[in-house]
Amino acid sequence: MEQRTIIGLGVCALLIAFGFAVNGNVGLYFNIAALFIVLGGTFGAAFLSFRTERLSIVFKVMLASYRTRMKAPEEIVEILVDLSVKSRLKGILSLQEDEDETSIMFLRRALGFLVDGYTEVQIKEILNTEMYFFKLRREESERVLRTLAEICPSFGLVGSVVGIIGMLASVGEVSMILATIPIALTSTLYGVVFANLFFLPFAVHMRERTDHELLLQKIILEGVSAIESELNPRVLEMKLKSFLTPSSRPSSRAGRLISVKRIQERFQIKPEAVNPAPGGNRILQPVSN
Repeated sequence: MEQRTIIGLGVCALLIAFGFAVNGNVGLYFNIAALFIVLGGTFGAAFLSFRTERLSIVFKVMLASYRTRMKAPEEIVEILVDLSVKSRLKGILSLQEDEDETSIMFLRRALGFLVDGYTEVQIKEILNTEMYFFKLRREESERVLRTLAEICPSFGLVGSVVGIIGMLASVGEVSMILATIPIALTSTLYGVVFANLFFLPFAVHMRERTDHELLLQKIILEGVSAIESELNPRVLEMKLKSFLTPSSRPSSRAGRLISVKRIQERFQIKPEAVNPAPGGNRILQPVSN
């Protein structure tokens, strides 16, 4: 999880805790019976509604989404431009090294298709299919979380009804009434809190992460297709920069993406491989034997 997210979450948790504590005893808001009713009912309904495998997938996706950092779009653009230059210098087969090293599974598969000699049409068809079903799987996981967010307040109401029934059944017994009133009130509280502080934000976070990953996959798809068609790296850079937000473009306008020195160091290209082009621009060319 990003440091800013942790800090923001910590500050909000402190504010919520202060809100509960400002009126007196915090222990008044904790009730085990109400907690069991809300959580037991919510997850019981979840197991009845969805397959166990689907619930396990949702848990794993949520865990990975908060533990792993996604690359920024400008980082992907830089990687693809470098790979384009390398393929022009050393050939497409040289990209097999990067296929083994990259940590982005979608990019690794795309480079594998390039190395194996797939055509541009075949690569686009396979990757578009993968993107489509990736989106469907994520939408299903998001639907699970939104369903839990809808169910949770209902079982909070169930807990409130249980508390009221216990209170009415013990008319005349003050101790029993005092024991059942907290169940009636805290159950509704737990249902609303779990729905709006956990399940619904989890679903929104999953949607945001899915949109970000689809953007990265779209950039990779366009970049790999351009590499296969041997598009000029400078043209590829300008094409891929159209995916970036205006705030992330200025740093790349200064020529940061196609940097001769950086590409030399990254791919261990001899300085003789760099020749001046007409007009003062520098381009990369393979060393002639």
